[in-house]
Amino acid sequence: MFTEYSVLENKLFQIIDDNGKVVNPSYMPSLSDSEVLKVYKQMLFARTADLQTVSYQRQGRIFTYPPNYGQEAISAAVGLRIRENDWLVPAFREMGAMLSKGVTLKELFMYFMGYEDGSAFKGANRVLPISVPIASQLVHASGIGYAINQTKEDSIVYAFVGDGGTSEGDFHEAINFAGVWKVPVIFIIQNNQYGISTPTRMQTASESLAIKAVAYGVKGIKVDGNDLFAMIKAIDESIEVCKKGEGPVLIEAITYRKGAHTTSDDPTKYRTKEEEMKWDKKDPMKRLMAYLQERGLWSTNEEEAILPQYKEEVDRQFIEAENYGPYPNEDVFKYMYSQMPDDLKDQLNEYERFLKWKESKLSNKK
Repeated sequence: MFTEYSVLENKLFQIIDDNGKVVNPSYMPSLSDSEVLKVYKQMLFARTADLQTVSYQRQGRIFTYPPNYGQEAISAAVGLRIRENDWLVPAFREMGAMLSKGVTLKELFMYFMGYEDGSAFKGANRVLPISVPIASQLVHASGIGYAINQTKEDSIVYAFVGDGGTSEGDFHEAINFAGVWKVPVIFIIQNNQYGISTPTRMQTASESLAIKAVAYGVKGIKVDGNDLFAMIKAIDESIEVCKKGEGPVLIEAITYRKGAHTTSDDPTKYRTKEEEMKWDKKDPMKRLMAYLQERGLWSTNEEEAILPQYKEEVDRQFIEAENYGPYPNEDVFKYMYSQMPDDLKDQLNEYERFLKWKESKLSNKK
């Protein structure tokens, strides 16, 4: 596959078209109808949760949030293949993959409410915290891959980054060393066309992001990231490369962020309605829905019946997070070092004195 879809020829790997028709049957991954339907439902739940989270933020009940809207197929494909002993190294737009790995919505809500406990992931094995500093997580992914090679463990690292992250030095350092060490890491670039407001054409003069794999001597492929089946097949092939000790692999997943970069962003300032409508036809869920409907596996009525259950479950976990309790003041300071140094202790004491003063001023006004 990596030869047929050479990054040097800038070919796009695709299995279904925008209408859900199979156009590349020879590469169709081995999946039962029930497995495909299960993944679709997971994508539907993730999208429902995503849209409701934006609504919570607009109500002032949660802090700034980065929507996943339109990128669900990429995370769903990883979620289908990732194992208990594999590592997930997310950026901040991988809700579906995180849920599949065992992270709860409640924990994600808590994270975006500012709670340190939101990064504990108590029921999820080997998931790194959400990484806001762009591309810094990729260096950790390469390091984990190095450790896997040293211990000869049967596990793989799935690391995510956005197209904007490919302009960061950490991206290049991570893949460079990953290539030298031949670590079992699958680097996935979610190319959603914009790094905040910067289009991909202004991120690089290369004809693709996948072609950067060539410079580092690793396998790479450019995939239709809105095609669930193409993503699954690309991951399957990448897993085999890693198992043979020939990793890492760089996947450029072409997708589109249908929502804002974060809830602090206004995408109408830098992209047109015509562009959004063009990409809406490539929506990953519409395409998969068309595939399922053609085979009589799913219907609009079934979707309408299940959506209220999903919304209720999302609300339930959000309310649990909302009622978690007051934020411990010391959490702002105590996670920087294993033992809090004196300067941070002084800052904590000063902050507590300020809060007491503020409380007394409010009491006096009453």
